[in-house]
Amino acid sequence: MTEEFLLMIRKRVATLVASLSVMYSLPAHSDVLTLYAAGSLKAAMSDVVSAYEKEYKTVVNTKFGPSGLLRKAIEKGAQPDVFASANMAHPRKLASQQWGSPVVMFAGNQLCALAQPELNLTSDNLLRTLLDDNVKVGTSTPKADPSGDYAWRLFEKAEQIKSGSFEMLSFKALQLTGGTDSAKVPKGLNQYGWVMSEKKADVFLTYCTNAVLAKKQVKDLQIISVPTELSVGADYGLIVRDGAPKHASQLAMYILSSAGQIILQSYGFKAVAVPK
Repeated sequence: MTEEFLLMIRKRVATLVASLSVMYSLPAHSDVLTLYAAGSLKAAMSDVVSAYEKEYKTVVNTKFGPSGLLRKAIEKGAQPDVFASANMAHPRKLASQQWGSPVVMFAGNQLCALAQPELNLTSDNLLRTLLDDNVKVGTSTPKADPSGDYAWRLFEKAEQIKSGSFEMLSFKALQLTGGTDSAKVPKGLNQYGWVMSEKKADVFLTYCTNAVLAKKQVKDLQIISVPTELSVGADYGLIVRDGAPKHASQLAMYILSSAGQIILQSYGFKAVAVPK
């Protein structure tokens, strides 16, 4: 064999090896999925997606943010395959526009009060403290982020207990997160932990799951349960885009499966059914 012939053989073998490497590195399902999900789901859903990718060898790209802003992005042309919202209203609106179906509740959450360590806050004195002129109350941004909408629902419940509460609380509430103009949080930091560490609020009304993550970053923060008469639950809904790859429905079903629900529960979300 001539040296030129051997060189040609080596090149062909190298090309074949490279082709096989690419072939076997591709996922079993060639479709790459895109999931848009509420910011409050970032930690939990990232784990759900990792578990799904490992089991089904399907790549899932994710984007997390305020559900209302994600819905608006979809209405302007963004094309995620699955949208997981922190409420049922946003996916239902997309369904009404024939963007996708069905809308299914996949998890529950609850509002808690995240408080500075020096504040003498309890469930019993929560409303009195929120109404105190000297106490800065932080929330997320209504309409852009369901967490803000749930805070306003708490204000409505407060009105039933003490007349004038809704007007006062909705006026004084500082909409610190979840909006298009909200301050940018330094990379790697929990936004609620950062807001509290910067003393932007004395009390912040957010999901209990967010409060737990914030406390992991800022250890001395308090997490206070909202009393029954003010309690607000959050129903999380998902929707699959019409025309999405068939594996999009598989991802949605995985989120609803025992495997997905157990991961969500481990982050403090309420499962839609108790996993067996």
